[in-house]
Amino acid sequence: MAIQLTESARQHVSKMLGQHEGSIGLRLGTRRSGCSGYAYVVDYASAVEADDTVFESGGIKLLVDSASLPHLDGMTINYVKNGLLNEGLEFINPNARSSCGCGESIAFEETA
Repeated sequence: MAIQLTESARQHVSKMLGQHEGSIGLRLGTRRSGCSGYAYVVDYASAVEADDTVFESGGIKLLVDSASLPHLDGMTINYVKNGLLNEGLEFINPNARSSCGCGESIAFEETA
């Protein structure tokens, strides 16, 4: 499978990477957090780590560590802008089982 960026996400991420010197791509991951169990982590990547899987979407590198890969593989990332102040990345993730009411955390099907 893969991780994909929509056209609006590609444009936004490309612009942000261009403003962050030394970035080679976007680092995506998950960490334990919140009432549902996990939260998405998004950061600039300056290097490929030994346990990273690297995807490319529209010329943008997406780096995912091995622990997060089962949660994120197959995900599409969109960039949405609603009004003047409400904008950000939207994660369309087929691996997500549920999310909390506040929208800050997600739960995934646990694999053996």
